Amino acid sequence: MSDTTNQARQTAPTFDFDFHGPALDTIFDDYEVMHRECPVSWSDRYGGFWTLTRHADVHAAEHDWDTFSVAPSMILPSFGTDRPLIPLDIDPPSLTPYRQILLPFFTPQKMDALLPRTHELARELLDAVEGQEVFDAAPYCRMLPAMVFGEYCGFPMEDAAQFDVWVDDIVFARSDDETVARQAADEVYDYFRDLIAQRRRSPGPDVISALLAADHAGRPLTDDEMLDICYLLFVAGLETTAGTIRAGLWYLGQHADALALLADDISRVPAATEEFLRALSPVQAMARTLKRDTVIDGIEMKAGDRVVLAFGAANRDPERFECPYDVRLDRESNPHTAFGAGAHRCLGSNLARREVNVALAEMILRHTRFELAEPAPWHGIGPLLLRPLR
Repeated sequence: MSDTTNQARQTAPTFDFDFHGPALDTIFDDYEVMHRECPVSWSDRYGGFWTLTRHADVHAAEHDWDTFSVAPSMILPSFGTDRPLIPLDIDPPSLTPYRQILLPFFTPQKMDALLPRTHELARELLDAVEGQEVFDAAPYCRMLPAMVFGEYCGFPMEDAAQFDVWVDDIVFARSDDETVARQAADEVYDYFRDLIAQRRRSPGPDVISALLAADHAGRPLTDDEMLDICYLLFVAGLETTAGTIRAGLWYLGQHADALALLADDISRVPAATEEFLRALSPVQAMARTLKRDTVIDGIEMKAGDRVVLAFGAANRDPERFECPYDVRLDRESNPHTAFGAGAHRCLGSNLARREVNVALAEMILRHTRFELAEPAPWHGIGPLLLRPLR
């Protein structure tokens, strides 16, 4: 850390902000304090970083990549690799050709074509626990997006159990033991080396095969580029959507009035999905690195400093949202940042929305009344026990 950063930190507000693991249990309480007392603050965690909590500040930073760079990575701590995750960790203008390759795979039209299969898989997963007085909904939350996304991208679903282990180690274990995440990342890269080689020998109707034929500024993607893209698709596609489904069911299992509202009119589910994305964002924060000195809220920050954009806090900013700490399933204006903004806005948002909509709708159609059978966190990978009510 530079002397100038040290001096700025000594005069700036500090807040011991964390956005992983058990810290998520109380993170919404933290946001209330930060919004009120220190909307811009310093934390010593993960090597030290500034935190931005206002919707306006986060939104502005997302659109100012000349100041707020995603390099070396917007993941803090890393996803077990020092390699840039394409296109997540690439700034414009280099980002643009990669986005142009990937965006056609995730258009609303192509995602709509996956809806019948998504409904079918959701019903099959619910059939597997039919008749149980209490069932664990966590596998439903996790397996549905894994199966839909995996089939579309060309990830063999017979390996789904191993996928689960790798995602747990990379996403959830990394803040406690980086070596676990790095070991899992190495195994995932080895897995995709073999899978890419298989698709090169025998292409199929999937994203990996299409990437092998893609044109990147007049040339094919290199093997390293393919690996980094597949790694990001794997980690992002199999976890964040599952987190939103879990959060939605967790909330509905404790709020009978909200569940009744949706059961009475299933067409309200998409608006509910947007509210769950806002209030219970699956990704609470991501990092940037300053490319040049800047000042925010009167606080001087220096080139090289890490800055965390607290999406979850921006989504609960009282300057932007009415009653931001209330979950309102009929909220009309909902410009949340759950998918980010600007050039790095989530590529898979069209798919994620549809998967969450289907998962919630199929659960509610199957069980118009249910409750949380025992306390559970809104986040993470632990059990989510639901009790259907007659």
